[in-house]
Amino acid sequence: MSEDFSAVEPMLAEHAEIEQALADPGVHADAGKAKRLGRRYAELTRVVSAYTAWRTATDDAEAAAELAEVDESFAAELPTLRKAADDAAEHLRTVLVPQDPDDGRDVILEIKAGEGGEESALFAGDLLRMYLRYAERRGWSTQLISATESDLGGYKDVAVAVKTRGSLDDPSDGVWASLKYEGGVHRVQRVPVTESQGRIHTSAAGVLVLPEADDPGEVEIDQNDLRIDVYRSSGPGGQSVNTTDSAVRITHVPTGIVVSMQNEKSQLQNREQAMRVLRARLLAARQQEAAAAASATRRSQVRTVDRSERIRTYNYPENRIADHRTGFKAYNLDHVLDGDLAAVIASAVELDAAERLAAAAHA
Repeated sequence: MSEDFSAVEPMLAEHAEIEQALADPGVHADAGKAKRLGRRYAELTRVVSAYTAWRTATDDAEAAAELAEVDESFAAELPTLRKAADDAAEHLRTVLVPQDPDDGRDVILEIKAGEGGEESALFAGDLLRMYLRYAERRGWSTQLISATESDLGGYKDVAVAVKTRGSLDDPSDGVWASLKYEGGVHRVQRVPVTESQGRIHTSAAGVLVLPEADDPGEVEIDQNDLRIDVYRSSGPGGQSVNTTDSAVRITHVPTGIVVSMQNEKSQLQNREQAMRVLRARLLAARQQEAAAAASATRRSQVRTVDRSERIRTYNYPENRIADHRTGFKAYNLDHVLDGDLAAVIASAVELDAAERLAAAAHA
């Protein structure tokens, strides 16, 4: 065999070890550990399947070459068999390009209104609906974690958890695998409902996508590092919507990360949800530090909502959607806002894959 795929051998051994571990009922007593093992097993299964297909195709081509030396009838099959072996090798090389280990994770998606006042808050609501509809199309479940509504029914900020239903056979079907490209500033151009002269305005909303921890133990948090404040929940315009101090604000002192939660009825529930978001933010920070060579698409997630730092523009008058990272452009904005995000996200996935392949070729 001319190709050297010796790097696959440790993966084959790891795949067998995980397969054995997953057969142990005791492993499944720890749901978080079982989920992490399952995600890694699915990732390695892609490699094992590609490697097996390559070995089979290569063996067939070599056997036919040997037989052709004594029987010319086999010579006619050689070009087809050799091409199959070459194609299998190319597929294996593609599969071996390092993938994002978080692809199979669920996410917490946050949307924050930015410049544009009420119009930006209304656009944040439109983005939320778009993601909820996209999740519905994908068969994912969603849970509203927190929301601060604006006076006209939009959102100053909103957070939603998005989860797959059941186990994944392929990590690329995971929530993070698709939604990680949504992080950044989204710009809208349209005539606001508050505009009496019919002029087109530009406003923006920020989206932050966080891979969610599999279980609380995955991200250890020292309680001594937390400052917890409680206060009374408020609604649009700042009016009180609760007569008790049920809202919770948690500050992680070492990092300065602050999470506020007020949508649940009890202080305990708000604290649990705030800790869930805090774990996701700490996990994201830890993984970004560990992956200094992360792809440009992940680094593009910004935490400030400035119209000059945009990843995508939604132009209502032209019914146009344009992604400024990938060059994708289409005139079906109405469908995209109804959750038809597949082509937009596919353009980001393809660009990311091309960058990974190029990086691997120069490694």
